[in-house]
Amino acid sequence: MSILIRSYTLNDFDGLLDVQREAFPPPFPEELWWSREQIAAHIETFPEGAMIAVLPDGTIAGSSTSLIIHYDGKPHTWAQVADNGYIRKSHQPDGDSLYGIDVCVRPAFRKLGVAKALYEARKQLVTQLGLKRFLAGCRIPGYHQHAAHMSGQAYVERVVRGELYDQVLSFMLKQGLTPIQILENYVEDEESLNKAVLVEWRNPAIKE
Repeated sequence: MSILIRSYTLNDFDGLLDVQREAFPPPFPEELWWSREQIAAHIETFPEGAMIAVLPDGTIAGSSTSLIIHYDGKPHTWAQVADNGYIRKSHQPDGDSLYGIDVCVRPAFRKLGVAKALYEARKQLVTQLGLKRFLAGCRIPGYHQHAAHMSGQAYVERVVRGELYDQVLSFMLKQGLTPIQILENYVEDEESLNKAVLVEWRNPAIKE
């Protein structure tokens, strides 16, 4: 399937909201969907990181949002790195890393390569801007099934070895991202027990 990745604009807001409604239906809190003010902030602050996936017939199938940061290895929460979804205060134009704060795909178009296309576009942006890496805080929704007998770190290591499957982390691994850090209290998430794993894709053009 041919998928066009382009920057979204305010004219796309209704379509972006449809994606959110379908991807995060009730009981997901409606107030956590992107607002028009947040979408406007993404476009004004870092339009290159505001991406939308469009099918040949014009259907909006998914979206993603990123910003640039200086990566220092310190623990952080989603709210801190995302500026509570507005990115104005956390975006650092002179930073060294692209940080993805969301990916959203309509359920009807999952497993058709939409998310993969968005991640490939992010990698291309890292390369184009000469950044060191792409980063994202990855949910580990399968962890709650194993938390009674293993730590978050042990769970991640077993997923990496292929001994366990995690709906989100296993996908990230297939995109070439590598776990580098467990983040406690990253975002309220019962399935992940509020944990996330920071995953990284290094720009192969930059050698350290």
